Amino acid sequence: MREAIARAYADAVAAHQRMAGQDPAPVVAAIDAIAGAIDRGGKLLAFGNGGSAADAQHLAAEFVARYACTRRALPAVALTADTSVLTAVGNDLGYEQVFARQIEALGRPGDVAVGISTSGRSANVLRAIEAARAAGLTTIAITGGDGGPVGRAADIHVNVPEPSTPLVQQVHRTILHVMCEVVEARIGRQ
Repeated sequence: MREAIARAYADAVAAHQRMAGQDPAPVVAAIDAIAGAIDRGGKLLAFGNGGSAADAQHLAAEFVARYACTRRALPAVALTADTSVLTAVGNDLGYEQVFARQIEALGRPGDVAVGISTSGRSANVLRAIEAARAAGLTTIAITGGDGGPVGRAADIHVNVPEPSTPLVQQVHRTILHVMCEVVEARIGRQ
């Protein structure tokens, strides 16, 4: 058991080190897009499935409540949290539309849509990214593996090129925290 625990920590550290060696430009672009949208009165709309749904809710919570310092609330909504909307759209229009329909209802030009998909192949995340781009939102895909169609469809693509879903999710959480920290610091200076 101790070996399994040590191996899990070592794998997580190695995945983070590999990501740290990647070009940070996509993360910087995502931070700039989010901070810019908020500065202009826009909001962040985040979505994903399973663990990525939890990450979308975590991201929204960090912006609305706080990450590390007390400051004004920042406008963010997790499109994964309203079970009545999710089940109504899933039942009436199909599960592929659960996020796109909410983008249609809530998204406005100047907002930012953040789609999280460890595989980059989630049909409902892809549809939402496409709907957001068509509606004039800036789109950010946070993916794993090769990024798949979700990564290719977004304006900004933050990719964790790991084959292991758990490792992708661990690095995603770190990336989301970095985004929160830097956006909060920029907004807090205003």
